[in-house]
Amino acid sequence: MSPTLKRGLHWLGGGLAVLGIGFVTMRLREYGSELDAFAFGWAVWVAIASLAVTYGASNVLLALAWWHLLERFGGGVTKPWAIRAYGISQIAKYVPGNVFHLAGRQAMGVAAGVASWPLAKSAVWELGLIAFAGALFGLLVLPTSPVIPGGGIFPFVVVAGLSGLALKQWLGTPVARSFGLYLVFLAVSGTLFTGLLGLIQASEVPALPELPILIGAYVLAWLAGLLTPGAPAGVGVRELVLLLLLEGRVAAPELIQAVVLGRVVTVLGDLGFLLWAVRMSATKPGPNSVSGRA
Repeated sequence: MSPTLKRGLHWLGGGLAVLGIGFVTMRLREYGSELDAFAFGWAVWVAIASLAVTYGASNVLLALAWWHLLERFGGGVTKPWAIRAYGISQIAKYVPGNVFHLAGRQAMGVAAGVASWPLAKSAVWELGLIAFAGALFGLLVLPTSPVIPGGGIFPFVVVAGLSGLALKQWLGTPVARSFGLYLVFLAVSGTLFTGLLGLIQASEVPALPELPILIGAYVLAWLAGLLTPGAPAGVGVRELVLLLLLEGRVAAPELIQAVVLGRVVTVLGDLGFLLWAVRMSATKPGPNSVSGRA
């Protein structure tokens, strides 16, 4: 690769990240106008900050899943490089189009010497696996009944476990590990959302049997946003799906407030992960040599 092209790809990846930061700033201003900051006490804001830190840290799960997929498809890179590249590129998902984080990651990888085909394959498999993992959370929305005493928890565990075993058997351990990491990330995201609902409702903390349903509804809404073309980070789509799925379970004003706060948590978490990834870039090594496996 010529030095000019390599430099251009570096600028492309970095430029998309900067563009993403610009849109994130706009989003934060928009969410701030929708919230009354003085409606919550300082303890609630400390809790919200803690949730943002937790969400930011959970992004490492996504980066590690991508690293495993690159391992499977021949784009051998070091784990720190994968986390760094993922952290810097993922902020571009806030740019309208919902694809620029993938383009940024592709550009950063090619500029670092990773073959373009493994990068492209890993992106396709990432979308497919995380969409499949998200769809499984729909089982949690099944209501509790005498036939299904634990609601959808049992079928969810069974189907997820069998799916992981099948992926390991047919596609290899790295793909199965990626699938497991996506399941954990989505479970963490849904749990954080239920935590926000608990903070808002205060005296009306969601009952334990409701938690799987709330988590499942949140992940399904997240999946709808992911699969909607052109929606930056699923803005608008997820809110609509959540309102439809949780109608009658959560009061609409409280649900809308939780959704807005959830956006603040995820945006701050993504920014925190970006800053950590940028800091890593000065000290961690780049990719290993590419093996060219199919």
